[in-house]
Amino acid sequence: MEEVPQGCPGTGSAQAGRGASCQGCPNQRLCASGAGAAPDPAIEEIKEKLKTVKHKILVLSGKGGVGKSTFSAHLAHGLAEDENTQVALLDIDICGPSIPKMMGLEGEQFLEDNLGVMSVGFLLSSPDDAVIWRGPKKNGMIKQFLRDVDWGEVDYLIVDTPPGTSDEHLSAVQYLSAAHVDGAVIITTPQEVSLQDVRKEISFCHKVKLPIIGVVENMSVFVCPKCKKESQIFPPTTGGAEVLCQDLKIPLLGKVPLDPHIGKSCDKGQSFLIDAPDSPAALAYRGIIQKIQEFCGLHQPKEEHLISS
Repeated sequence: MEEVPQGCPGTGSAQAGRGASCQGCPNQRLCASGAGAAPDPAIEEIKEKLKTVKHKILVLSGKGGVGKSTFSAHLAHGLAEDENTQVALLDIDICGPSIPKMMGLEGEQFLEDNLGVMSVGFLLSSPDDAVIWRGPKKNGMIKQFLRDVDWGEVDYLIVDTPPGTSDEHLSAVQYLSAAHVDGAVIITTPQEVSLQDVRKEISFCHKVKLPIIGVVENMSVFVCPKCKKESQIFPPTTGGAEVLCQDLKIPLLGKVPLDPHIGKSCDKGQSFLIDAPDSPAALAYRGIIQKIQEFCGLHQPKEEHLISS
């Protein structure tokens, strides 16, 4: 199992904060200076900046191509269907920013009055431009997004991350460490080659003390639109996400069937939840979104108020 971050010498090492793998880490100065030194001031600055953001959710995946950004986009769409809920979607997949395309945005940061989006994709002169950055520059961009963007009063901030457990994930967790992150939603597909990397992602969450809201199994089955027969495109040879969650005692938030219309909606920059509201996949999305809302406890204060009144 790889260490998190990869190559980290550990806080007790003489190389702490000085090794090559420490470059760009938000806590580099703290580790290099020893106990009692001040951490990166950006951590407290971000805490102050995000005081008006009630809930912060990271969307993770161990492997690319499992539908993580697709889920992030539709989580944002689903939450924002309530016009009284303010939602922000932050894309920190620096080298592969697909959120602007999926949300139907071209240089704009707001899709609806209650749904804002920020991505490095907005800063590129062309969507075909490659972002060729080392870790420190990626970390600086994530810091700038969290600290300098005027998020305003937001109920949910959804952070779409790149696959794996790399600089972007560590930076996001550490910069948000004082701001209280509700937890992570981990996306996978049913086959073992994907689940192997999900186990690494779960290990990452445990090591950095990031709560896990639950796991979503994407592309679970394919339902034929004509005969309605189910087929397993990605066979769960080791039991899929369901067995993994049982073994690791992590909630399974739901299974989303493979539906070609999801990809079509994303390519058009539209919400699949609106395009096909009664489809099995849309119903699965809504069930998962409800569980995430319950985890975050957004409606709990209202319930307490009603009871007391």
